[in-house]
Amino acid sequence: MRRLPIRIRKLIGTIVLLVFLTLYSFLIMTIAVSGHLPEHGVVQFFYYVIAGTIWAFPARYLMIWMVRPD
Repeated sequence: MRRLPIRIRKLIGTIVLLVFLTLYSFLIMTIAVSGHLPEHGVVQFFYYVIAGTIWAFPARYLMIWMVRPD
């Protein structure tokens, strides 16, 4: 099977990343304002720290796929 050229992979990866980050941010914001998160400041701080870091793991693998040589 033929591999996709790097330009096509970057285009697909960019679109997927933008859609993923948009949906992920809406999900995180919805959870934050829905009342499921305690009003305690330390809990909210760690929620946002963890939620702000988690997205990088799937994005990392997508970016590795995007820049893989032909």
